[in-house]
Amino acid sequence: MKINRFEEIIAWQKARELVLDCYETFNSCRDFSFCDQLKRAVVSIMNNIAEGFERKSNKEFKQFLFISKGSCGEVRSMLDLAISLNYITEEKFDKLSEQSTEISKILSGFIKTL
Repeated sequence: MKINRFEEIIAWQKARELVLDCYETFNSCRDFSFCDQLKRAVVSIMNNIAEGFERKSNKEFKQFLFISKGSCGEVRSMLDLAISLNYITEEKFDKLSEQSTEISKILSGFIKTL
């Protein structure tokens, strides 16, 4: 199956959902530096997928997918900190962490196909 636009990539779609969920979850967080770092990391997931796709080279695309995968790890690390600081509930942590892990697995599979 040929992908014509990065918006068709399932990992990008799921990353976009994660961005919206994180923004909603941390909307009222008063720790601005923490929230800024988390938001930059989560947005980096979807943006690196998009940027890599637009490079039109599988080698470069893979490189950007690896960066996206790294950002998934950063998000999970920040979520771990968020639960330790009581910024989020255990339920919210589980949901966001699962989303990030799922995206990371999809990216791994995508990298292997390239």
